[in-house]
Amino acid sequence: MKSQNRIIWLLIAAIFFISFNLSAQDKKYQVAIIGFYNIENLYDTINDPLKNDEEFLPNGANKWTSERYWIKLNMLSESISKIASDISKTGPTILGLSEIENIHVIEDLINMPLLKKLNYGIVHYDSPDRRGVDVGLIYQKSRFKVIGSSSHRLITPDTNFITRDQLLVQGLLDGEEIYIIVNHWPSKRGGEKRSEPKRVEAAQLTKHLSDSLHAINPKVNVIIMGDLNDNPNAKSIAKTLNAKGNKSEMKDGELFNPMWKLYKDGIGSYAYNDSWTLIDNIIISNNLLGEDYSSYKFFVAKVFNETFLQQKEGTFKGYPWRCYAGGNFIGGYSDHFPVYIILARNLKK
Repeated sequence: MKSQNRIIWLLIAAIFFISFNLSAQDKKYQVAIIGFYNIENLYDTINDPLKNDEEFLPNGANKWTSERYWIKLNMLSESISKIASDISKTGPTILGLSEIENIHVIEDLINMPLLKKLNYGIVHYDSPDRRGVDVGLIYQKSRFKVIGSSSHRLITPDTNFITRDQLLVQGLLDGEEIYIIVNHWPSKRGGEKRSEPKRVEAAQLTKHLSDSLHAINPKVNVIIMGDLNDNPNAKSIAKTLNAKGNKSEMKDGELFNPMWKLYKDGIGSYAYNDSWTLIDNIIISNNLLGEDYSSYKFFVAKVFNETFLQQKEGTFKGYPWRCYAGGNFIGGYSDHFPVYIILARNLKK
């Protein structure tokens, strides 16, 4: 089976719909690219009295002008359009987003020339987050049909604590039912140890959503994605979510985190204090594992860290080329690299 997977990978890399000779029979495969991207403070330039957006206004600390806004949109549209471009030239099929101010900035983003032709739809709800940012989802309407969605608030014993809502989307991916949970868990502000309980509480909410779906259908397809502000081995992910990194340990109803291997190999999506972290995760339910490609199955996970997304020189050479650094506009993409997984199935006749 390992040999079969290597063959599939080589041929998927050659063409989007692929065919190869297996057991004297021609096989054709279809792939779906499912990604997540923290796009670093995508605010508009309009003052919203209900949002804490003063820092990102023309007269604010970041001097956030229309020119800078459109530069950032152009950069982001380039990076999104090129995700997994070695596999497909049509961009991600589904992409979760975080650090977006409102639905209008997502509309501006998907209407940029490089993305408009891909005909993305949007799922978004406003959150109560103190920084005024939310999570959202964009999807190619030709391949993903939204059946329903809901926003889920994290309620904690600390009544003064407010964070991003979690987004649950139900839909049909090329006719197959799938549920996606998009997250942006609490940060490590105040220190990792002190802030850890908040991420554990966020993980408990995510686990509740996943468990509820599994209770209805043990064979459900669930994809959990987001900036979890924790590495795959952290308590919130490895213990609370019980997201495993070894397929052989999996049981029905459990979750698999394909980012484990990348993390062990030293690959990160975000750099902090001169070290790489893999805080952007995509976690899948057990039903998406296996060798039966009659329905979509997990194939591979990647961090999209191409050279054009990296800072080219200086102390932070090789780090994500961010939009702001030290309070200065440097015109990059984001302080995170996108992450994605590839699902594959037999091309239906």
